[in-house]
Amino acid sequence: MSSSPSSDQVNLRLILVSGKTHEFQFSPNDSAADIAKHVYENWPTDWDDEKVSTHSILRLIYQGRFLHGNVTLGALQLPVGKTTVMHLVARENLPEPNSQGQRKSGKTEESNCCVLL
Repeated sequence: MSSSPSSDQVNLRLILVSGKTHEFQFSPNDSAADIAKHVYENWPTDWDDEKVSTHSILRLIYQGRFLHGNVTLGALQLPVGKTTVMHLVARENLPEPNSQGQRKSGKTEESNCCVLL
């Protein structure tokens, strides 16, 4: 991977909770799950003290929202040849889609969301 964005790739600058950053390049066809796996398999050496046990718990956050594994960069309409910033966090499960901003205690059985393992 080159350090400057290529014209047909999306350059992602990923930020960890600690504030450490690293840039990766991906195809617009790559999904959030593909990205998590690639980052895990190519974990930057300066992130070694924050390495996780498996790629399946890595989650991307873009514009304040968790990205589900099947969402592609193209579907997000990210510009190719430019740098987009996302946060990368370790989290077992994603919040329910309808839980943004409205906390409902004791009503999780109403969710239509499925967790795929």
